[in-house]
Amino acid sequence: MAFHFCPQCGTKLLPDFKFCPSCGEKLPCANPDGPITSSVELFTTKEHTSPTSSPISEAKTVRASPSQSMVYSRPPLRKTTRNSLRLDNLSIKDAPSAVTFASDNATEEKSMVQATPPKMLSATFKTDIQGDLSSPSSKSPRNVKGKGKRKAEEAVEGMPFSSPILSPHSKSPGKGKGKKTKCIPALEPLQEGTEVTDTNGKKWKLVKLLSNATTELIYEVLSTNAKESYYIIKLGAKDGKIFNEQNFLQRAAKPASIEKWIKQHKMGFIGLPQCIGFGLHADSYRFLVFQNMGQSLQSLMSKQNRLLSEVTVLQLVCHILDVLLYLHSNEYVHADINAENIYINQERASQVYLVGYSHAFRYCPSGHHVEYREGRTPHEGAVESISLDCHNGAAPSRRSDLQSLGYCMVYWHTGVLPWVTLTSPEQIAAEKNKYIKDVPGLLHYCYGKKKVSGAFQAFLSAVMSLEYSEQPDYTALKCGLSEALKQMGGSVEQPLCI
Repeated sequence: MAFHFCPQCGTKLLPDFKFCPSCGEKLPCANPDGPITSSVELFTTKEHTSPTSSPISEAKTVRASPSQSMVYSRPPLRKTTRNSLRLDNLSIKDAPSAVTFASDNATEEKSMVQATPPKMLSATFKTDIQGDLSSPSSKSPRNVKGKGKRKAEEAVEGMPFSSPILSPHSKSPGKGKGKKTKCIPALEPLQEGTEVTDTNGKKWKLVKLLSNATTELIYEVLSTNAKESYYIIKLGAKDGKIFNEQNFLQRAAKPASIEKWIKQHKMGFIGLPQCIGFGLHADSYRFLVFQNMGQSLQSLMSKQNRLLSEVTVLQLVCHILDVLLYLHSNEYVHADINAENIYINQERASQVYLVGYSHAFRYCPSGHHVEYREGRTPHEGAVESISLDCHNGAAPSRRSDLQSLGYCMVYWHTGVLPWVTLTSPEQIAAEKNKYIKDVPGLLHYCYGKKKVSGAFQAFLSAVMSLEYSEQPDYTALKCGLSEALKQMGGSVEQPLCI
């Protein structure tokens, strides 16, 4: 008897076909020794089964005799998987038996398939089409290699996976690992009197060591053609963070750009450092040469061993806001505002500089704000004052600078922050997260029984409520501080009282 439909895939056949044109399987020949059941009869059997019966029970109904099992036994599992995948291109109407037919060993095959996750797709497709399509494991992990493969296997087995760095709320779990921080050895100070040569061929003589930190050295220097020293030089490891600072200065802080900004905004001064020269020394040091900008705020506060008055803090913040407006308008953020990176020219006490651009970040390249994505290097910068964004490993944004400035102004005036006694960056971040939406609670903690400054509370409330990519209202922020200064008899233009 000729077959009208392929027993394997259900494709319609012509009487003289010996092989299925769809799946390529050889069609069984008629057995004169025993009865044979055509595919039409099989469909008839299926129609009489209960509508609630499963595909496996339907397959048992089909098996009427041992001869039928021998004739319609399915090929090995490898071929079954191949044929099952081919059915993806067929409609249920064209191949009604694709879901119904199962091999004699369907139960055994199913258990074997479930033991190996990559084989699960072809088996579950036959038993439950809708459930398989919606299953989260429907994407085969066989294309995943290396560590990703192990993660996929854990996911298939139902075991939770978490990155040691990535936050659970990260938007990019595939890139959860933070960047590995390069281990930069401590710099060895150079002997005073050493000469370095910048890229323009100008020589600078190291006169006096002013600051000796782990990753940078600051010297007072003298040009070989000058008798007096008006410059300082900053040295760092050749491949260290100082390269990022050099890149920022060359891109966004050119003297011509700064002068243009001052004229456009009718300002007399803006506290951006101007790089006079740069270069390499001894193939291991990178250096930057600046005009002498005075002393750091940290050194001045340490010498006097006292806190700053509210008037002085408000003056400082107004000057720094001018610098931040320039930086943010040129697509950069500072990302490490603290007393070490603020310099005051004591000869002109109204000149406040924001320096230290080792962590400067281009937050808005070509006018497109970066997305909030945790997992970048976390806790970069001075942990006492960096924003919660930086703690979480997200790229710093405009709100990050303003929130850091808010922490600084409170600490300069009160000497208290809830986390100053903590040493763990994670614990510090937890405390900042606790107070990020509770500005009154933060100020009450820092001020104690003293009256809280209304100007401080208004500034902090404004910057702590900013969205990640929101543009701050710099004018409103500065006007609020300036108005508070006037009420206390001060002004931004007055020399700082430090």
